[in-house]
Amino acid sequence: MISRSFCLRIWTGWLGCFCLGAWAAQIPRTVPINDVEESVPPYSLPEVLTLRNGQRVTSAQQWPQRRAELVHLFEDHVYGRIPSGLPRQPGWVVETRRDALGGKAIRQRIQIPLTRGPHPILLDLLVYRPSQATKPVPIFLGLNFDGNHTVTPETDVPLARGWVANRPRSGVTNHVANEASRGTDAEAWPIARILERGYGLATAYYGDAEADFDGGWKQGLRGAVAPQGADHHFEPGDWGSIAAWSWALSRALDQLSLDPAIDGQKVALLGHSRLGKTALWAGARDPRFALVIANESGEGGAALARRFFGETTLRINTSFPHWFNGRFKDYNHRIADLPVDQHELAALIAPRPLYIASAEQDRWADPKGEYLGGWHASEVYRLLGKEGLPGPDLPAVNRSVGESVGYHIRSGPHALTEVDWEFYLKFADRHLR
Repeated sequence: MISRSFCLRIWTGWLGCFCLGAWAAQIPRTVPINDVEESVPPYSLPEVLTLRNGQRVTSAQQWPQRRAELVHLFEDHVYGRIPSGLPRQPGWVVETRRDALGGKAIRQRIQIPLTRGPHPILLDLLVYRPSQATKPVPIFLGLNFDGNHTVTPETDVPLARGWVANRPRSGVTNHVANEASRGTDAEAWPIARILERGYGLATAYYGDAEADFDGGWKQGLRGAVAPQGADHHFEPGDWGSIAAWSWALSRALDQLSLDPAIDGQKVALLGHSRLGKTALWAGARDPRFALVIANESGEGGAALARRFFGETTLRINTSFPHWFNGRFKDYNHRIADLPVDQHELAALIAPRPLYIASAEQDRWADPKGEYLGGWHASEVYRLLGKEGLPGPDLPAVNRSVGESVGYHIRSGPHALTEVDWEFYLKFADRHLR
């Protein structure tokens, strides 16, 4: 039994973790947690290459059947089913600048309708591509946390609309974007470096699709398409916020694929933290993404749910009940009964390249559990003729390992940094060039 004093000591150490953000105070302190590797109890993972009828998958030809089973299991028990018949409408360019970033880039803003009607939910996609490119460029796509205006040093990008999270470091205290927040996330999105390496960058604010709080769906995508609107009652298998954000990413991919200046076959999907979870689920559902990167995605992302270390299923469902479907909460106290685990989510990216990353101080996200998620998924990559991660042991800090499944653990805390980007650019060079 883990003592209350132990829980409180670990809680205090993790209180400032960005993964918890502004919601930290809402987390009940009585939920047990563990950050001692020796205290991780034994666990048994579901077999990623065993069909539900017990038959073993032994050939690449059998994988699509198992893959379809896993997608349905994750829909039913974790992320929820996205309603059928949602609109897939092209967007429109609202601005083009050919002298962006001192002439280094062509910048566009594209508004993509996520719903029908006279007042649709709009995803505002900000796109940069190298101005000197002579052929279609591969591009990184990712959702951002605080608005497009925060990822760029350019001051003429409009402020995010609607709800934004309170971020004391940027002066946002009333859930409304302001001028003080301009460029505050630019270090996490090194646009000039990405362009210099011959890639484009496309990003959109995740709050455009749905605000990130319990009840935020009422003014977002899920509320707009719900039969009863804001009065709708979700069934246990219905979609959560992560599924809504992932669906928006696929609509952004639709739009990028229409641009002859962008190589729509070489779109690398990237996400950090909860948006790393989102990137994994979007990449699992939509095989058009050429490469998927999950930066410190933790519980509900790349980290194994059955490993009792850092954030747990109980903890994440208590803190963020809107992220997953209702049925996922049934496993708060019986995670061993969950019919899937996160190595199977990682395996759904196969045979496409997958990169998983951790940070040494981000113990809440369970770096070893993230690595093991990729290592166990490597079994599927090998079946499909690809090489994954080399073994079950974490590599040295600040060293990238793996082939079609890549991994590094960076020194420092929970963040998306230029160091991470250098690893990702090299990985993309190997697989998209």
